[in-house]
Amino acid sequence: MIRRVTVVTNPHSGAGRGHGVAGATLAALTERGAEITEVRAATAAESVRLVTDSVRGREPRPDAVVCVGGDGLVNVLLPALANTGVALGLVPAGTGNDLARELGIPVDDPVAAVDLLLAGNVRTLDLGLIEGAAGEQWFVTVAGTGFDARVTLRANAMRRPRGSLRYTVAALAELGSGLGVPYRLELAGLAPGALDNPATADGSAVLETEAVMVAIGNTRTYGGGMLICPDAEPDDGLLDLTVVGAVSRLEMLRLLPALSAGRRIDHPATTQLRVAEVTLTAPGAPATADGEPAGELPITVRAVPAALRVLVPS
Repeated sequence: MIRRVTVVTNPHSGAGRGHGVAGATLAALTERGAEITEVRAATAAESVRLVTDSVRGREPRPDAVVCVGGDGLVNVLLPALANTGVALGLVPAGTGNDLARELGIPVDDPVAAVDLLLAGNVRTLDLGLIEGAAGEQWFVTVAGTGFDARVTLRANAMRRPRGSLRYTVAALAELGSGLGVPYRLELAGLAPGALDNPATADGSAVLETEAVMVAIGNTRTYGGGMLICPDAEPDDGLLDLTVVGAVSRLEMLRLLPALSAGRRIDHPATTQLRVAEVTLTAPGAPATADGEPAGELPITVRAVPAALRVLVPS
């Protein structure tokens, strides 16, 4: 059972929905007798510092850190939680809530989410770690590069429309810019049979291709349910790559509705790979992690097995 919790809130999550969800969460936790320490910081850096002090400081540590927000707030907290053994509890209040959806956590019922996390059922997940000129950045869902990163960054800056439709509108706007660029992927720990050119004995290989984007998934979806890495498993010690090769604007326009609807994309221009580590290089390509900015390529991304404990349905 979970009794002692540190609760981190973001009132701006979900276009302001986070404020109401935070109140409902704190009330439910209080009614159920939880011992609560609340973190409501003005900046992401301050949130990380306070949570780090909570989970890595002197005893007693919390049984869980409860995140009342979306995937962005979870991403902010990963440096404080990774490899600590302290569980993450989710009360979704964001726009996409992809991690919660992946794990079967209610996204529109904060009281049900509180009851779920207090039950104490834990699943251990991998994390992804990005290393580049911008420094290190963890992620738990999907890292995007190229076109999809540009779409995410544009969507983050938009106030309307709400929900996943925002990503569709942003994608249509980004179609007006250049699409394919030359990518170099240096792969390590490549799963067998993924490429026509076989990897070396240690699973390393190099792929050079013109591509619109490369998504690196620890989980399957981003952007509120877009199924970009359909076979990803968050606890297999590997990352799933979806490489979308050089396609025309018309072909991208045909792919977007299926992606937005959460359908699997099977297209001749797409390549699915599974790796332990990848270094990506492409001129002028931005990167995102859990929908948050993560600098520009080149970056190295690696799977970090069993790095995060999360409270999930039994």
